[in-house]
Amino acid sequence: MQLLQDKNVLITGASRGIGKGIAQRFAQHGANVAFTYSSSEGPALELEKELGALGVKSKAYNSNAASFKEAEELVSAVLEDFGGLEVLINNAGITKDNLLMRMREEDFDQVIAVNLKSVFNMTKAVQRTFLKQHKGSIINMSSVVGVKGNAGQANYAASKAGIIGFTKSVALELGSRNIRCNAIAPGFIETEMTEKLDEKTVQGWRDAIPLKRGGTPEDIANACLFLAGDLSAYITGQVLHVDGGMLT
Repeated sequence: MQLLQDKNVLITGASRGIGKGIAQRFAQHGANVAFTYSSSEGPALELEKELGALGVKSKAYNSNAASFKEAEELVSAVLEDFGGLEVLINNAGITKDNLLMRMREEDFDQVIAVNLKSVFNMTKAVQRTFLKQHKGSIINMSSVVGVKGNAGQANYAASKAGIIGFTKSVALELGSRNIRCNAIAPGFIETEMTEKLDEKTVQGWRDAIPLKRGGTPEDIANACLFLAGDLSAYITGQVLHVDGGMLT
């Protein structure tokens, strides 16, 4: 059973990691996938080809979600290329970790711009279309760090906590028009980024998780699949923790 047959989906930051896993899972379930990348053009074009081979429409766009103007231009291009849009996944994000006493102003500003302001930009850009069609699902990628905080990540935690507040507010504003807005809070997810860490550190994190393993991009993708489709039609304004019990 394909849960997203013929639905048009836009995912920011999907050339690798969690975003790539979401794009692959959605295409497997019949969705047409538009996605963005910033610098990874090679992997983005490879993913576009991979998704197209599944029999769905796919297109990669070089776009900076932190730019309000580029977000508007992106959505206009997607609507023209795909003929419509039903799902937005705000996944683009970066880290610039450091202790507060060593954190530069530009590191704080950049993380807020890419992680949080981008969610405003993209949601604002799709709102008119969703309002006209009286339907739409918006999924914002937060983090367990946005719930509990983390030393050395004040900027990242602030951005991810802001996403939760934004999500709940949008859900209240747009719910009467059948537009849903939810957030996912991943825990420790093993991606290309975590492969750079030493095994002892990674194993320590695994041991501290009740399910005794790190999550995968597929774990997050499956949660997105649920929130994007009709199985979650009566769910909005929620934060779904996909963390193996980390915050239990």
